[in-house]
Amino acid sequence: MSKSDTQNIVLIGNPNTGKSSLFNALTGLNQKIGNFPGVTVDKKTGSYTFEKKAINVVDLPGTYSLNPNSQDERVAKDYLENTSKDDIIIVVADATNLKRNLLLFSEVVELGKQVILVLNMMDLLQKNKQEIDIKKLSKKLDCPVIPVNARLDKGIENVKKAISSYQQKEKKEINAQTSSNRIDEAMKRINDIDRITEDCITKEGENKSYLFTKKVDNIVTHKVYGYLIFLALLFFIFQAIFSWASYPMDLIDNGFVLLCDFVSKALPEGVLNDLIVNGILAGLGGIVIFVPQIAILFAFITILEDTGYMSRVSFLMDRILRQFGLNGKSIIPIISSTACAIPAIMGARTISNYKERLITIMVAPLISCSARIPVYTILIALIVSEDETYGIFNLQGLLVMGLYLLGFVAAILSAWIMKLIIKSKEKSTFTLEMPIYRAPRWKNVGYEIFSKVKIFLFDAGKIIIAISIILWVLCSYAPGNRFEEINKKYASTTYSESETEALIAADKLEASYAGIIGKTMEPAIKPLGFDWKIGISLVTSFAAREVFVGTMATLYSVGDADNTKSIKEKMMSAKNRETGEKLYTTATTLSLLIFYVFAMQCMATLAVVYRETNSIKWPIIQVVYMGALAYLSSLLVYTIFS
Repeated sequence: MSKSDTQNIVLIGNPNTGKSSLFNALTGLNQKIGNFPGVTVDKKTGSYTFEKKAINVVDLPGTYSLNPNSQDERVAKDYLENTSKDDIIIVVADATNLKRNLLLFSEVVELGKQVILVLNMMDLLQKNKQEIDIKKLSKKLDCPVIPVNARLDKGIENVKKAISSYQQKEKKEINAQTSSNRIDEAMKRINDIDRITEDCITKEGENKSYLFTKKVDNIVTHKVYGYLIFLALLFFIFQAIFSWASYPMDLIDNGFVLLCDFVSKALPEGVLNDLIVNGILAGLGGIVIFVPQIAILFAFITILEDTGYMSRVSFLMDRILRQFGLNGKSIIPIISSTACAIPAIMGARTISNYKERLITIMVAPLISCSARIPVYTILIALIVSEDETYGIFNLQGLLVMGLYLLGFVAAILSAWIMKLIIKSKEKSTFTLEMPIYRAPRWKNVGYEIFSKVKIFLFDAGKIIIAISIILWVLCSYAPGNRFEEINKKYASTTYSESETEALIAADKLEASYAGIIGKTMEPAIKPLGFDWKIGISLVTSFAAREVFVGTMATLYSVGDADNTKSIKEKMMSAKNRETGEKLYTTATTLSLLIFYVFAMQCMATLAVVYRETNSIKWPIIQVVYMGALAYLSSLLVYTIFS
């Protein structure tokens, strides 16, 4: 292989071996996340350069075996079988549990591929005063064995060097090595692994990490304390989301106000000025402001996963969820839904029971995702100031936690109803490996925050800009000569110049194409306390829930001659055109909040549900039952608080 060629590397390993840490250490920020062709399994790819050679890295889903019992394992096996003979397979193993990890290694070797074994978590082995004879293990396995601590970036250069030197081996030699099986049957494989590990590992010390984990588990998985600790963590997270993010959010908000004002004055008056300021910047500002909250949420989720606590939540919640037609593995998709329902629904593939998997998919979108945070934040701010507290706690944070808990309650109650409706004779099983507790990998946390915020901004940003431009066009033009008639109407008036401009802008917005669309649907949503502007936002939110804020920002920017106010200030000062009273009353705002808790407003989620269930029936049922729940709940809330 010439130096100019690109080398392909494939990472595979059991769950909880630190494979993702090695992937992050090798590729840094040069990563992409997509799907394997034809399936919704995540495909992580990245690249790096070593000795002037480009190296492409593919991170396969965590798997225990190449005898597939799940879609993840099937994808891993299929991908490995179709790799080129020049590709190098890196098997990542937990050094503290080598015997179990070598089972997968032996299956990979049997495929006849070029293999490197990376022993991760060597620091834990050393803490237990245990040692692995690397040279002896390498000789017995007939492949390079590289010890690393991926969390601390130790040994990463050695992995890169091993890959580089491995490329220089003659292919005939490699084929001769890999074509001869040490291992023909499952029992022989296990016996050989036992012999190898006994010969290469010294086990003088105690496994202190596992002893510590056991002590902590006695508390966090306790049938009483465990649930209290979990609720306390959720409470802390939502308090932090509002308290810690308030200052950077204010800076971003004020920055966009100044930017809009600057651009408005710098550009000549006209269509282009109006499009950029009231269309693009207004819509974009409505989403960028929530980056601090999204970053904090993903930071906490990554930390909980990194430390191993999420597995304990699965074990803990299995006791409750089984009564509602789910099992402990359902909690991972449910908790993941607090970030996004799409990967959460794909994560339900680990649930072997079809009925429980289907129910998990159907109720996961009821859990409030990160896309709802911008909606919750802007609406709660209209009725509760950021300084209001309940005792020592931030009241806005308490309300958001209440909305999340409401979504969780709705999800398990919906699951219980589906349990009674959906029939299945398949038995339910729940097996879960508990990883040891470890300190979070802060670099990995940083990568995850950067990656998720980037996806949030660019994926949602593209949709928001596109919708903002369309909305601006719909708001800026009207059929016939309606705008000219409005100008004539206010040609002679007793109002001041600023008041006249505001009235003209408001009347033109109602007369525009957007106003016509909104007014047409207004009778259906008026019982919920919503006006036509809210109606338009509900429609655009089907593209993505967070589009609500961008839509409102565009509507209120086009409909207001004053470009020096933030979207929150404009919504707080909005009036009901019929009564002249404040539009966003407590009743209307709570009604809208409840609607967004329950409504199925994400086309991407529906597409994933269709692909996962291979049926259009289930996405349709999802839209209908969640839409009905949202409408009736909003109607009830508005009636009570009016």
